[in-house]
Amino acid sequence: MVSLVTLGDPATLTGGYLYHRRIAALAPRFGARVRFVSVPAAPYPLPVAAGPLVLRRVARQRPDVLLLDSIAAGYLAPWLPLRRPAVPVAAILHQPPGGIDSDGVRAASQALLDRWAYRTADPLLAASAALADDLAAAGLPRDRLRVVPPGRDVAPAPGEPPGDLRSGCRAALLSVGNWVARKGLLDLLDAVGRLPGDAGTLHLVGDPDAEPGYAARVRRRLAAPDLAGRVVVHGPLPAAGVAAFYAAADVFALASTREPYGTVYGEAMAAGLPVVGYAAGNLPHLARDGEEGLVVPPGDVPALTAALRRLVDDAALRRRMGAAAARRARAFPTWAQTAAQLVAELRVVAGR
Repeated sequence: MVSLVTLGDPATLTGGYLYHRRIAALAPRFGARVRFVSVPAAPYPLPVAAGPLVLRRVARQRPDVLLLDSIAAGYLAPWLPLRRPAVPVAAILHQPPGGIDSDGVRAASQALLDRWAYRTADPLLAASAALADDLAAAGLPRDRLRVVPPGRDVAPAPGEPPGDLRSGCRAALLSVGNWVARKGLLDLLDAVGRLPGDAGTLHLVGDPDAEPGYAARVRRRLAAPDLAGRVVVHGPLPAAGVAAFYAAADVFALASTREPYGTVYGEAMAAGLPVVGYAAGNLPHLARDGEEGLVVPPGDVPALTAALRRLVDDAALRRRMGAAAARRARAFPTWAQTAAQLVAELRVVAGR
């Protein structure tokens, strides 16, 4: 049995939490169980104080392996040397030490805590090759890093079709992601605002309240005249609903500047959509510019606009790139394959 220590509610709608839930659901198929133990969510660094309580809860589960989620690992760092159960420790990393949504003093101090926690963990399971490279560059031992990427299959079957997403325009553009600054939603909205009025309708799927300050800026931008009637906000949807939007869209776009894996890019490609985004994070490892989509320099909104317009204007190009994306995505693992790999890695740990 695996005790997976995460932060807050395991049902939170982000890629990392989704990764854990899919692994937990599939683990019994491979002779394993995953049980969650949560560090109480609170402003940084208050969760550190909950470390002893969390480790007592882990001990009561009597696990074979303690698996640390990178979003929570640092909060246990001061307590692990003396209070952790006498079982092997591994870590699943979705971000580099210090996180990806903080900076300054917080990021520096959290990075120290994260590295401290990872001293006890072997292996360090990274969600992508790009992240593994970043982790090695940050000083984590390369020989302890293993890459276990997420699955490409968003749901066993799509939900109810959402209807005609083009809404009278030439293409339906889809973006899936929570409203946080690193997802680049303001850049994407600026790019869509520069397109001709009949070019495309943009559909936004994801949590609009994940980062309230940024969400307020997004809402102000959505109210601008150049976006009137051109963007539809759907909020968070279940997996089957997201799959239905992939099936009904023409182009997937996400202007993320920091994406350790980018699960949604892989999902969109598996659904046969050409992808548009910045050459940042893991996207260049998933889609090749001019082959499975269009990948432009980070922060270059005119280039992002040009990429969207190129696909809107050329339906044959959309189909060709979409077919190439689907072919390339077949090399990405399914969630069952990801779960099998992760369970195998942890079984080695438990047998030491």
